[in-house]
Amino acid sequence: MVVKEKIGVVISTKMNKTAVVNVESRYSHPMYSKIMTKSKKYLVHDENENCNDGDKVLIQECRPLSKKKRWKLVDIITKSSLVN
Repeated sequence: MVVKEKIGVVISTKMNKTAVVNVESRYSHPMYSKIMTKSKKYLVHDENENCNDGDKVLIQECRPLSKKKRWKLVDIITKSSLVN
């Protein structure tokens, strides 16, 4: 089985051991051939609470951890320049 991985930006870390990650995907419109951008938010399990708002992260699909949380944090690709 292939493990799904996505790259996104952390937009919220207000919950305990959970981060909200925004993942953007680009696709071509079937009729007009314009490049469109679609974004989706994922709830991600962050066990050690390492990530902060604005970080670019790699997430991986896993078993359901709660009602909406089915992704886990694998790696922080780049740290944000924002200081909390």
